[in-house]
Amino acid sequence: MILSISEHIQPTDTTFTFDKDESRHLIKVLRKKEGDPVYITNGKGSFFTTEISLANEKKCTVTVNSVEFKEKNRPFHLHIAIAPTKLNDRYEWFLEKAVEIGIDEITPIICKNSERKVIKLDRMNKIIHSAVKQSLQFHVPILNQAISFDEFLSKQNATQKYIAHCEDENNKQYLQHIAKPTNDILVLVGPEGDFTPKEINKAIQSNFIPVTLGNNRLRTETAGIYISSLMTLL
Repeated sequence: MILSISEHIQPTDTTFTFDKDESRHLIKVLRKKEGDPVYITNGKGSFFTTEISLANEKKCTVTVNSVEFKEKNRPFHLHIAIAPTKLNDRYEWFLEKAVEIGIDEITPIICKNSERKVIKLDRMNKIIHSAVKQSLQFHVPILNQAISFDEFLSKQNATQKYIAHCEDENNKQYLQHIAKPTNDILVLVGPEGDFTPKEINKAIQSNFIPVTLGNNRLRTETAGIYISSLMTLL
């Protein structure tokens, strides 16, 4: 099955016309023709079974045959707030793999040790959409604007809040031992160079629980993917 994504299609629609880019992809790249089936999600759980009624590469139109709602695969909301990596391709790799594994929300956080402070949301959203299509999911994760570490802390009210850092502390617990598959789970992941001691203390004062991801020191993007994988086991 090949899945298309369009946030504009509504469950009440009986027909739908794709934008120019998706129309061209369907007709020129995938070589779809009139009568061919096309499967669509709006990224919010609705799954549409349609067939092409107008095979035009500038405005491909489909007839909606059925609509069903697909629940998420997990009973909780996983939010990873992770600092941008120095190299863009590493952050993009994290996005792609975390989405394929399963994640609900990503926030780029700008920390004291962050070497990259600007990200291209348009490009990263395209990577997210591509990963959703690849993994045949029906809910598109939220990608938030980059935000400073301090400002981010002041806005969080998740029921489960954790900070994964590399400082040697005896009171760190294993994330997989204390996270519960309920409500909201928020995990902070720092940049190359890790969070500063001051940032760690601020997070703890904001009721974040320090956690470890194991004995090995992980790259920022690897930590994000590892967390996504751990949460699928809850």
